Amino acid sequence: MKNYIIPFLFISCILTSCASNNLAYMKNLNMNRLSLGMNIDQVSNLLGKNYVISKKEIINQDTLEIISYRGYPNDDEVYLFTFKNEKLEKWEREFIPKYRVVEQK
Repeated sequence: MKNYIIPFLFISCILTSCASNNLAYMKNLNMNRLSLGMNIDQVSNLLGKNYVISKKEIINQDTLEIISYRGYPNDDEVYLFTFKNEKLEKWEREFIPKYRVVEQK
């Protein structure tokens, strides 16, 4: 019975790592399909409905809305999409710091 455990674990690890890389690749592929001028529905159809509205405001009679997605497989990155008058104007990626430096008094 012990002879089967090591090969099983090895095969499980290989299959799991391939699946993670494939999901990350699919997200990159979808990111490459984005184009400026898309609306929120078009962006969410490519990247999924699991976004957060980070900001919404009116500036000089223009509606500004920013939605954000957490990166996958790395949760330390956030993708921000800026829509001006319901059209994608820009997107960017930000990294969330893993460590915070606290000043001691």
